[in-house]
Amino acid sequence: MDYDDYYSRKLISLKERIPKENHERELWSEKTLEPWNNSTGYEEGNFENSSGIKSDYYYNSEDIPKDTESSDLGKPGEFPFTRGIYPNMYRGRLWTMRMFSGFGTPEDTNRRLKYLIKHGESGLSIAFDMPTLYGYDCDNDRSHGEVGKCGVNVSSLKDMEVIFRGIDLSKVSTSMTINAPAAVLTAMYIAIAKKQKIPLNQVAGTVQADILKEYIAQKEWMYPPEAHIRIIRDMMTYCTENVPKWNYISISGYHIREAGSSAAQELAFTLADGFYYVDLGIKSGLSVDDFAPRLSFFFNSSINFFEEIAKMRAARRIWATVMKEKYGAKNNRTMLLRFHTQTSGYTLTWQQPLNNIVRTTIEAMAAVLGGTQSLHTNSYDEAWALPSEQAVKVALRTQQIIAEETGITHTIDPLGGSYYLEWLTDQMEERAYEYFDKIEKMGGMLEAVKKGYIQKEIAATSYRRQMRIENGEEVMVGVNKYKEENEKPIGILRISRKAQENQIQRLARVKSTRSEKKVEESLSRLEEAMKNPDENLMPYYIDAVEAYCTLEEISNVGRRVFGGWKEPVIV
Repeated sequence: MDYDDYYSRKLISLKERIPKENHERELWSEKTLEPWNNSTGYEEGNFENSSGIKSDYYYNSEDIPKDTESSDLGKPGEFPFTRGIYPNMYRGRLWTMRMFSGFGTPEDTNRRLKYLIKHGESGLSIAFDMPTLYGYDCDNDRSHGEVGKCGVNVSSLKDMEVIFRGIDLSKVSTSMTINAPAAVLTAMYIAIAKKQKIPLNQVAGTVQADILKEYIAQKEWMYPPEAHIRIIRDMMTYCTENVPKWNYISISGYHIREAGSSAAQELAFTLADGFYYVDLGIKSGLSVDDFAPRLSFFFNSSINFFEEIAKMRAARRIWATVMKEKYGAKNNRTMLLRFHTQTSGYTLTWQQPLNNIVRTTIEAMAAVLGGTQSLHTNSYDEAWALPSEQAVKVALRTQQIIAEETGITHTIDPLGGSYYLEWLTDQMEERAYEYFDKIEKMGGMLEAVKKGYIQKEIAATSYRRQMRIENGEEVMVGVNKYKEENEKPIGILRISRKAQENQIQRLARVKSTRSEKKVEESLSRLEEAMKNPDENLMPYYIDAVEAYCTLEEISNVGRRVFGGWKEPVIV
């Protein structure tokens, strides 16, 4: 791979623009602050965020470039979209409220989806269990004890039909958090739309499919990276031509953050993944303005309020700038970074779980002030188990109160122009470009992942944070400060063992009633297509799921053709 010094040149220009001195603050410190600290015996603490950025006492106009308002800040709906991607933002349309839903059997999940729709949810979001995420059926020995535990189980198209029973796919958009078998689940969704006689150009939603993130953080893959990348390429080209409202990849920083990264690392590694997928689309023969508008993102909103807002604003500015300058995008929609946000899981505590309502509220407000297009608020009991109906309703009501009662939606980017926020946005942007430059010099994001560089960076950050918590340098209320003895347990959602039994029985019925001839023929065609790197696999996936081939049967074809993969040892 040829080295492109775009990021290096961009980093140099950023460093030259960002002010290094603040004479007004120096004079204030000498005249007012130091005498005060000396007289009160004040000892300086460590006011540092997750990204290692230290906050000063206060900020003023000397902390931001002189031309910030015209070049970096801009106006809502205009390049570089720092203040928001739409001219009227939430005044015109609120963010989509998606509660991550899915547990037990498809019947359980269908009831939960309808419950949330009844209480005002405006978009569906499906979680899948571990067997499904790894491409195994419910009757596999590896699936024992895990069926329906961390999401809904899907072993065949029949399960997806039950999940969406009574739900008109032409009236909802659906987000599916699935990666390694994402193409198979997308094929199932398309098959259901066809059964409902919905034209594919009206099918709307998102499938995560971000396999780079799996190798970095979540560790749920089936094949070597190159095989999964090929499948993403096929989804990208197929959906661009046939399912234009389907976001075929949601580039996910959420799991990178949950694995222990800082906010700056989440920003950098997520966008670097995105640029890799842009390169992939271009190499596949697509015009950047044809496919890139369907790329979407998924960010974490954690507890450091201003850091999260700055991260999201910097993300929009970086994406728009790189798409325009490096990739030559002409269409404004190509430059729009659209993203879903989920409040942090790693800030939730099993100690004093009602405190999690407060944490989630703060994180949700940061996401809204950061300009998210879609939001999931975690439930207060998720450190214990999958959310109960009561907890998930409180989480949904949290969003509705922010939207309807606070006035936050009345104006766009209300914190924009704050000296501190603009300075912090610049700092996040600079740290992101530093990582882009390092990654580019390694040969690109895929090479950086295969070498273990990204994983090592996250692991080091995670370790440092854990040490700060254990040493009391970072406070977690109820965990290492303000602790309570003899806390009473809370009621939690428990998945019955019958979920696994019911799923195995349904799968047996599917296998006994389907045409084995069609199954064998469709799997054979899929295998031949997989052996031809120029063949698009999506039509073969759709053909296989419509023949009621199971998820594992389809996944096993790839295991035979592509083999497996083990990540490098990180030292």
